[in-house]
Amino acid sequence: MDALLLLKAAVMGLVEGATEFLPVSSTGHLIVAADWLGFHSYKNAETFEVFIQLGAILAVVWLYRAKVFGVLAAAPRDRNARQLVINLMIAFLPAAVVGFLARDFIKEVLFNPFTVAVALVVGGILILVIERWVAGRAARTESVDDIRPPTALGVGIAQLAALVPGVSRSGATIMGGLSLGLSRVAATEFSFFLSIPIMVAASGYDLWKARDLMGAADAPVFAVGFIVSFLSAMVVIRALIKFVSSNTFIPFAWYRIVFGLLLIGLYWNR
Repeated sequence: MDALLLLKAAVMGLVEGATEFLPVSSTGHLIVAADWLGFHSYKNAETFEVFIQLGAILAVVWLYRAKVFGVLAAAPRDRNARQLVINLMIAFLPAAVVGFLARDFIKEVLFNPFTVAVALVVGGILILVIERWVAGRAARTESVDDIRPPTALGVGIAQLAALVPGVSRSGATIMGGLSLGLSRVAATEFSFFLSIPIMVAASGYDLWKARDLMGAADAPVFAVGFIVSFLSAMVVIRALIKFVSSNTFIPFAWYRIVFGLLLIGLYWNR
């Protein structure tokens, strides 16, 4: 096994885990990282990038295992647990339907570094606008358990923007939640929980289609990326919840804008 390929797999896993739940676009960072590392020369690069997302999702499931499994177990008899499951289904559906129908167009036309760069800048500006709009306003909903179906639908519609690489699924859902009156912690946690069905569905579909392309020789590469993604996502999730309890998302907005402008300069003539 090529040691350099394993190192690249570890870097890709780190990028995925570190950015999946931050409002900076993990897909966008993976596209750029793969371009810089020359990772697409690896024959199963696209499948690998899908697989390591499951590592990040497992981090959410593990950290929130008591909540996740408690809600699933209690849903048949507990109204609040059942409502959270229903809200997640409502928020899941818009992106699931549109993403399935537009999947080929998105991958063929929008998956490129320049699109990512523009989306990073535009998304950063929108975060600044939304943060200014909600500044000083009291949140109407402090907990994910108190979210109502119309709010869940609004977050699901906001998630549609994240079908464009570089927008950020977490960024779209968190900002959507803030705009609809959720507290920062509630918006962030709902985004975490919403990532489970949407990413498992998307990743599962892609992996099923690619099932005949992977062999035993790919196992070490996939394992390294998965483990690094899982571990780095664990660190980021814990840090993000602590951060948002007393801070805004403005630093992420400026990061997006600066990074996006740098990428536009790099890829303008490519």
